Amino acid sequence: MRATALLALGCYAAVARADVADDLEDSAADVSSSVASAVESVTSSSVNKPTFTPTTLKAPFLEQFTDDWETRWQASHAKKENTEEEWQYVGTWNVEEPAVFRGIEGDKGLVLKDKAAHHAISAKFPKAVTNKDDSLVVQYEVKLQAGLECGGAYMKLLQDNTALHADEFSNASPYIIMFGPDKCGSTNKVHFIFRHKNPKTGEYEEKHLKSPPAARITKTSSLYTLIVRPDQTFEMMIDGGSVKNGSLLEDFNPSVNPEKEIDDPNDEKPADWVEDAKIPDPEATKPEDWDEDAPFEIVDEEAEMPEDWLEDEPSMVPDPEAEKPEDWDDEEDGDWVPPMVPNPKCDEVSGCGPWEKPTIRNPAYKGKWTALLIDNPAYQGVWKPAKIANPDYFEDKSPANFEAMGGIGFELWTMQNDILFDNIYVGHSESDAASLRKETFDVKKAVEKQEEEKDKPKKDDTPKSPMDLNFMDDPVKYVTEKFDLFMTIAKRDPIQAAKFVPEIAGGLAVGAVTIVLLLGGLLAGGSKAAPSKEQVKASADKAKVQAQKTKDQVADAVASGTDQAKDEVNKRTTRSSAQ
Repeated sequence: MRATALLALGCYAAVARADVADDLEDSAADVSSSVASAVESVTSSSVNKPTFTPTTLKAPFLEQFTDDWETRWQASHAKKENTEEEWQYVGTWNVEEPAVFRGIEGDKGLVLKDKAAHHAISAKFPKAVTNKDDSLVVQYEVKLQAGLECGGAYMKLLQDNTALHADEFSNASPYIIMFGPDKCGSTNKVHFIFRHKNPKTGEYEEKHLKSPPAARITKTSSLYTLIVRPDQTFEMMIDGGSVKNGSLLEDFNPSVNPEKEIDDPNDEKPADWVEDAKIPDPEATKPEDWDEDAPFEIVDEEAEMPEDWLEDEPSMVPDPEAEKPEDWDDEEDGDWVPPMVPNPKCDEVSGCGPWEKPTIRNPAYKGKWTALLIDNPAYQGVWKPAKIANPDYFEDKSPANFEAMGGIGFELWTMQNDILFDNIYVGHSESDAASLRKETFDVKKAVEKQEEEKDKPKKDDTPKSPMDLNFMDDPVKYVTEKFDLFMTIAKRDPIQAAKFVPEIAGGLAVGAVTIVLLLGGLLAGGSKAAPSKEQVKASADKAKVQAQKTKDQVADAVASGTDQAKDEVNKRTTRSSAQ
């Protein structure tokens, strides 16, 4: 069925005479292009993409970058503070659909646009977010459309204070939590840093997660989730799978709570404190036969000169191939002397020149005498200062009760552009965050994977010949290659064309009506004159009409192999079935 159009075309080309073959080929090419277009149309739609629909979920802050996003977000052009050089946030931002592996039609995200530039942008929360005695859930998507060699893609939850609402966002804006991927060279991690206030001094200190997990460096979307629970535990997830669990009280450096006791800064080691665990044996004496002056090596008196040793041959000789430079001036440069090279005669014997007896290790050598070490009876151990109560000690049993957060910001420098952020959730419901993931990330990830698979090079992307092609592997290429092969052979020998391309010969019956229209004018009475160009073109037009009728059948044949995949994708929407 799928080759009907090709068969009609091939037969016309095979029986036409040389003086009209060009006209027939032009018409046939039109039909082939039409069929190929139909095949490509069906196969390209095999990855069916859902259309973006805003979620109905609610949260203290939930951002999907809809058309009114500029009412919430403000790019910063402030100068970076507390740095050796002055840097200004000149990087630009835009909200747009992904440029690669688009998963949901109409789904836009916030995109960092410039390479090697400082970027800053922030959004205020409608109401300050606090999580006292409640869970805090932070989740957002990152799409590294150009990869990531050196740069960050993390976000900051900003401290709710007067400055937040008055000043431009910058690196100096106080934050409560910093979370997300960061990579440069061999460093690759997902940050989780929180700022903790010392209840005694009022100063803030950054607490960094020990052994953070690695970030996913891929051009498809990645989903990062942080959950901090009221029991002081946390969980980090990537793409919905747990990658790190721990405690705010145990897994951060420096620790939240200081030690109860510290070394006494006023305590000093006594002058007579003995810390030497071993001492020379005081009762040991040097043996009478111990010769400390004996040399380490002595001459081997038993050695004899090898028989092949050439004493009269020097070890170095003038280079026989060296020539005096043409510009050498004896008066100014002195007498020219050729450079010295190793004597080639010495290479074939044990040695040349004056022979001397070699040295050997002195069996009487003992070196400097020292007494053996023994345990020190006066040893008191390694001295340590006494412990005293830590005057700065405090105990915060609930560091998960973060201070109020008033906004979110991205303050980044990166060598790669086109980093996309989407579907930001800041709230308290783990189930709502999971539902948002199912509505958005899970849907687009499935489509992105299909798009990624399509872009992967085939195992054999350049077949040895058109005969190696498989229709379902690449229908468009199959149609094009088979048609071109048949036309090339038919110009020389129509019978061989039919034999060599059996797909066309085997389908002759399907196109019989069209073929007869041509054969009646070309083959009846072999001695008759060849048909005119007008006749051939008219017949070709009829063949084109017949082939056009098979276009939908070809498309149906291609589509049948992908119906199941299309149905599965079509079942997905950007909203959960529960909604």
